[in-house]
Amino acid sequence: MTQLNWTDTAEIAIALDEAHPETDPTRINFVDLMQKVLALPDFTGTTDRCGEKILEAIQMAWIDERE
Repeated sequence: MTQLNWTDTAEIAIALDEAHPETDPTRINFVDLMQKVLALPDFTGTTDRCGEKILEAIQMAWIDERE
C-alpha cells in the first residue's frame, strides 16, 4: 500500500474512516486527530511537519468522507 504523509488528506480521511468508524469527525479535537493519524499503519509523517491547517484539512476531508 502507498505510504501516507500529511498532505495526503483525502487518503488519510479514508483510512481514518475505516479504522475509526465509531469516531465522530465533527467532534474530534486536534490532539486526538493527530494521534489517530500518526497511528495509521501506512502513515510516515512526523509531528514536526503537522500544523493546525493540516489537521483542519484532514478533519474536513474526514467529514466529507463520512457524508
